[in-house]
Amino acid sequence: MNENAGSGLSFRPAEPQPARAGRRPRGAGRTGPGTNGDASGANGARVHLTSADRHDLIVGWTIILGITAAFMVVNAMTVLTDSPSLRLWAPWVWEGTSAAALALLIWLPWLAAAFAPPSMLDDGWRGRGRFTAVHLGVAALYSLLHVGLMVAMRHGVYAALGETYDYGPPVERFIYELRKDLLSYALFVGVFWAVRSLREARETPVRPVSFDIRDGARLIRAPLDDILAATSAGNYVEFILADGRRPLMRATLAAVEVELERCGFVRTHRSWLINAARMSGLRPEGSGDWTVELGSLEAPLSRRYTPALDRLRAEGLRPQA
Repeated sequence: MNENAGSGLSFRPAEPQPARAGRRPRGAGRTGPGTNGDASGANGARVHLTSADRHDLIVGWTIILGITAAFMVVNAMTVLTDSPSLRLWAPWVWEGTSAAALALLIWLPWLAAAFAPPSMLDDGWRGRGRFTAVHLGVAALYSLLHVGLMVAMRHGVYAALGETYDYGPPVERFIYELRKDLLSYALFVGVFWAVRSLREARETPVRPVSFDIRDGARLIRAPLDDILAATSAGNYVEFILADGRRPLMRATLAAVEVELERCGFVRTHRSWLINAARMSGLRPEGSGDWTVELGSLEAPLSRRYTPALDRLRAEGLRPQA
């Protein structure tokens, strides 16, 4: 990269940053598991489907179908081994109808995983109570529907074979199936949470950690957090560092802005680019102009840069009266 086009950036995966005063905590009031916040989050308010949600459903469904098929084969073979007098097809019908019913109901644990994510547990006793109520309620419904579908399928298969299916004592059998269904429900919800976490980890952007300032023949690798602002100085850009240094780089402020705007820097004036993460306050100056406080450093915010004012306000700081 040449000097006129800006300077090199060093990268690392993004790390969570502590919220500044007045900023709403990340995730608060969110409405969903998608990265765009379109589906239900810690408040469990509602679920809107996004492409990311559908991706999680398809991937999770594929994994769960594989697990279910494996259990079906193992269970059927185990029953045949333990009870060789059984008709060969019977265990396959039992296990196959159970697996088919689970496959039709996978959307229930998926919705519950989206509606009541683990982050809800961080929302105090109310969040934990809501989390428990949602999953216990959905698990009970899941088991009830699973047993109903499974038994209906078995009756149909047996009838087609000229046989009669006997489910046994309904309450006793349902309690037996409920115990197994609670385990499968927990496993399936865990699969969807894992799929979502892995997807979000892949989508985590890479965050630059430093910026190379070419001051004449010297190169200064300045951590981004140490750069308070950059100002235009003729054919040069002057960087104002937290330690008081002010190195000059031959470049235009516009070229530097292209590289630093994605790192949280905001153009507040035709001659000023400031590090929004280092902002400590905003002060009105009249006629629509403002002063941005960066510790002891003050930078102008022109009324012509309304988007910059909106962005800085969105950082969570309130302008002084």
